[in-house]
Amino acid sequence: MIVISNTTPLRYLIEIENTHILPALFGRVVIPQAVFDELSDPKTPQQVKEWFRNLPVWLEIRTLSSPPASTLSFLDYGEREAITLALELKADAVLIDDRAARKAAQALSLTVLPTLALLEQAAARDLIDLPQSIERLSKTTFRATPKLFEQMLERHRELREARNK
Repeated sequence: MIVISNTTPLRYLIEIENTHILPALFGRVVIPQAVFDELSDPKTPQQVKEWFRNLPVWLEIRTLSSPPASTLSFLDYGEREAITLALELKADAVLIDDRAARKAAQALSLTVLPTLALLEQAAARDLIDLPQSIERLSKTTFRATPKLFEQMLERHRELREARNK
């Protein structure tokens, strides 16, 4: 399975200490050079920069074969490269949170998985404690409404109840 990640899913999974879900869900993850550069930026949280100093074996950094299409110029550089790399490698999914980037990727027939979907998938496989992960995520700069978090937790409770029957 080939999965490409943009900056934000990796950043927030690092911040909430849930990166272990990525190899468990996908085996390995590929990022374009622009995403690596963004996550190494001086403005990036120290915890994230430290994590990137010791890259895990399941994370691969790739350079694009060709520049991103001009039709993606409205996106930031990391998003453009993540979508372009996903197309080049015929990826099974691209991990992206930004709404405009998700729409652009979907318009190109890419399967998009935002951070919250990753957390739900991981919780369904008992890889994380979803309420704890949501609590940690809510203390970061991640943008989601409390209602969205509540809906996730409700779906999680329903899934758990269905399993226990």
